[in-house]
Amino acid sequence: MPKGVAGVDDAGRGPIIGPLVIAGVLLLGRGEGSGLAAIGVKDSKLLTPQSRTHLAGKIRERAAKISVVVTEPKEIDEFVLHGSKLRKLNFLEAKVMAQVLNDLAPAEAYVDASDVNEERYRETIVEFLQPELKDIRIISEHHADRNYPVVSAASIIAKVRRDEMIEELHRQYGDFGSGYITDPKTMDYLRDWRRKHSEFPPIVRLSWKTVKEIEQEIGQARFGT
Repeated sequence: MPKGVAGVDDAGRGPIIGPLVIAGVLLLGRGEGSGLAAIGVKDSKLLTPQSRTHLAGKIRERAAKISVVVTEPKEIDEFVLHGSKLRKLNFLEAKVMAQVLNDLAPAEAYVDASDVNEERYRETIVEFLQPELKDIRIISEHHADRNYPVVSAASIIAKVRRDEMIEELHRQYGDFGSGYITDPKTMDYLRDWRRKHSEFPPIVRLSWKTVKEIEQEIGQARFGT
């Protein structure tokens, strides 16, 4: 029988390089959420990397169970490029969040809604839940990572895991910076790589429009237009 309260959040939705990581944290006691807040758990974006790593250990000590699912760029591209109008990145995230909840099997869950329509996002998650979990209470809200400590905890676990993976990708593929298009180092890396190779490395999300823009930019430079 489902029991406990879960929080689910993502890390790495927006960057052009690297995976999307979705994590869930299951707490068995209702008072556990306030206990997380007391030790400094909050939205991972408001914490330093060192604080996130420290708190991730504390969260693991308190959680009844933790579930983490990593989605690589290739799978993201499949949804973004080939999904229907409503079945793109938001749909993929909802599907993976359902996978996390199926693993945690809570009685109640709080999720950080990626869709502008919070209720539609909740309904999409329910669509992929196992039959015995279809009736669990799901609260789907924007900024849930700020408002509910159990979701903040999930955001920390997701961010720490993704940061670890990015460090490994740096060792394998070189320093591409943060992986966000707002980072000049990331953009220079993408342009330099594409000039030297016939295609982008597998860590790049080819469905991002920035890829096409770089291809056009390099093509114009080669032909002197």
